[in-house]
Amino acid sequence: MSLSVSNASSSPLKIALVTGAGSGIGRATAQALLQDGFCVVLAGRRLEPLAAMVEAATAAGQQALAVPTDVRDPASVEALFAQIEKTYGRLDVLFNNAGVNAPAVTMDELPLDKWKDVIDTNVTGVFLCARAAFGLMKRQTPQGGRIINNGSISAHTPRPFTAPYTASKHAVLGLTKSIALDGREFNIVGSQIDIGNALTELSVRMTKGVRQANGQIAAEPMLDVTHVADAVRYVAGLPLSANVLNMTVMASNMPFVGRG
Repeated sequence: MSLSVSNASSSPLKIALVTGAGSGIGRATAQALLQDGFCVVLAGRRLEPLAAMVEAATAAGQQALAVPTDVRDPASVEALFAQIEKTYGRLDVLFNNAGVNAPAVTMDELPLDKWKDVIDTNVTGVFLCARAAFGLMKRQTPQGGRIINNGSISAHTPRPFTAPYTASKHAVLGLTKSIALDGREFNIVGSQIDIGNALTELSVRMTKGVRQANGQIAAEPMLDVTHVADAVRYVAGLPLSANVLNMTVMASNMPFVGRG
């Protein structure tokens, strides 16, 4: 499902891919990149919200492509990037956003399948998309591009009972640094946005109270998701000669900088 920009300029069209684009941070970021003139490839497991976004983009004179994708599945990721290369011939920006969490229980109570689901999505899925993007950016002309990973403040400090998620985001941090290093000779740049308390459908529960490090339950301040999208669009808009390796975007008064 694709459409053409009705008011395309003479400058080359920039192509961006957003995974997990159907809701939350992914949806807000995809909409922001569309507003900035990117052609945005929308990847996610559910076609319906992606199709609705394409329809809205069409009405606004923007260009989008919806590709149902499961980032955990190597064949699905391969098909996604094959379609991008066939349709556009290149990729300028990947926002590796798709991710999941696990039940908030002590690790001895966590079923192995829940651990694997988080690792398969948040680590292997990010790697599969980054690997495919790296390959396309390496062989395209002109060479290069930007890979932006959705990290988390959990890449630095855990919450109680979040071992799988915390481990996955620490892994993403290492992967981001490896992309930034290994991509140098190919003009491929790696970045990470570490997000704290963005208000989405999944995080709204935190406004009613979440477990703190001292065992208490307390409501936490939240960040409007548009500010996260603005952070991604800033990094995406930089020339490849400049980079923001890590950026933390968080609710100012959330319990992260202090001791709980």
